Amino acid sequence: MTKILLLSDTHSFMDAQILKFVKQVDEVWHVGDIGDINVTDTIKKLKPLRAVYGNIDNTEIRSEFPLDNKFNIEKVAVWMTHIGGYPNRYNFRIKEEIKNNPPKLFISGHSHILKVQFDKRLNLLHLNPGAAGKHGHHQVRTMMRFDIDKSEIKNLEIIELEKRI
Repeated sequence: MTKILLLSDTHSFMDAQILKFVKQVDEVWHVGDIGDINVTDTIKKLKPLRAVYGNIDNTEIRSEFPLDNKFNIEKVAVWMTHIGGYPNRYNFRIKEEIKNNPPKLFISGHSHILKVQFDKRLNLLHLNPGAAGKHGHHQVRTMMRFDIDKSEIKNLEIIELEKRI
């Protein structure tokens, strides 16, 4: 079993609240708009990291992380991308590929809106962890934590940090 912390849209922000949860998992996944390479460098000092770059990320971040990160963990196929849309409204860039080769778990960020949605048509779970940073229109900083146990995604938790001022 692998414990995952999923976050997105830090926009250069990292604090003790995020790091407390980083220390409690086996891996951290960041779904783009990292903002500053120090964010991912800090995470990597504590835990293994999988990430993608987002639309605000600079060339340094884009040279370290891909636009799309497709991988298998245990028996779960995962596709992470920053701007991916969601069931019935996938981004035009990925629409055909996700229809022809759907992963079991599709993760995107960008909207700053936390979302958990099952796509019955493609038989996949879509996650968007909202935004863990302080920049943007979201009112509450959010992340997700879950376990992958063989072919199951379970124990999904929504983590609310604090309301933004």
